[in-house]
Amino acid sequence: MNSSSNPQANPGPGPHPDPRALTDRLQGAMLGAFIGDALGVGPHWYYDLTALRRDHGDWITDYTRPRHGRYHDGLAPGELSQSGSIMLLLLRSLAECGGYDEEDFQRRMDHQLLPQLDGSPYAGPGGFTNQSIRDLYQARVVEGRPWGQTGAWADTTEAAERNVLLAARHAFEPDALAEMAARHCRLTQIDPAVVAHSTVLPLVISQLVAGTGMAGAVPRLRRLMERGQLELPRHRWTGEPETDPGAVDTGFFDAVLVPATAVGLATNPHVRIEPAWRIAQVHGLACAFHFVLPSAYYLAARFSDDFEGAVLHAINGGGQNMSRACLAGALVGAQVGRSGIPSRLVGGLRDHDEILELISQVAADAVGDTGGASAG
Repeated sequence: MNSSSNPQANPGPGPHPDPRALTDRLQGAMLGAFIGDALGVGPHWYYDLTALRRDHGDWITDYTRPRHGRYHDGLAPGELSQSGSIMLLLLRSLAECGGYDEEDFQRRMDHQLLPQLDGSPYAGPGGFTNQSIRDLYQARVVEGRPWGQTGAWADTTEAAERNVLLAARHAFEPDALAEMAARHCRLTQIDPAVVAHSTVLPLVISQLVAGTGMAGAVPRLRRLMERGQLELPRHRWTGEPETDPGAVDTGFFDAVLVPATAVGLATNPHVRIEPAWRIAQVHGLACAFHFVLPSAYYLAARFSDDFEGAVLHAINGGGQNMSRACLAGALVGAQVGRSGIPSRLVGGLRDHDEILELISQVAADAVGDTGGASAG
């Protein structure tokens, strides 16, 4: 692992980007998210780091089996969590529909996931149902609400994780990506700050796919906004009149500062966090997006050319390490590409054959739609 990786790497694709490089980075972003999710299945949610080391050793290097009684008890090493299974539903939809089809995704959730749940934490695939999906079950199945009225107030990163896949498929249409990412988030989560951060994350990935590197992602997003090529969606509180300017939440602009701050922290010669997994203790081990995302961005900046270093430090930090590794895996995968992900982590992923086939199709569709154009 190279803990001194250069966040300034990947200066940009130039005016004629190589479609093969774009395809590689698109696939890397998607594959990295699935690998990060599966790495977290065994050691998920240890807030006592002494207990984590006792059960899984001093340094976790691979997929592991959950201990009896833990959150994902019964899963084998390399299997996906329930969040990963929902990501796989979305990936299938993207591949089969040729892009994001909200109604198709909703049908898959209605017919393939929700019937397996009962509203409790321990039901359905993956061994544990997150709060946002339990809220969805309550709204959709118990109360019979239509899609679009199903979002609730969970403050976690589940929607951001799914939006990684939207980022890959629609990386070269940033304005449309911003709108669809916000809409997709609101299917399950409506907190304005969650929507903002869940929308900015895929926009950052779209810039990494274009070859900017972490240091260039936010400046390039700002240039797109200045040129009128990107307008961040705005969130209005439920029940507020559409004409009330006080109802507009400006959290999107704050969300753009988080990856920029992470780059600054990772590149500041006067600040060293050693080992890098302790970034989780700096930002916090809990599940809320404001603990998880800053750490993922930091690891993506510090290990910009070292996929294994990023995801293993994410996992070994404990707490909500599954989401941290999923997001860090996507962010670094978008920089190093599928070709930069160790083959042992690909081969150990339980559903890797299907995932590789699907990400190949989605990436080909994304590059084919644009003729290889860059994301800005």
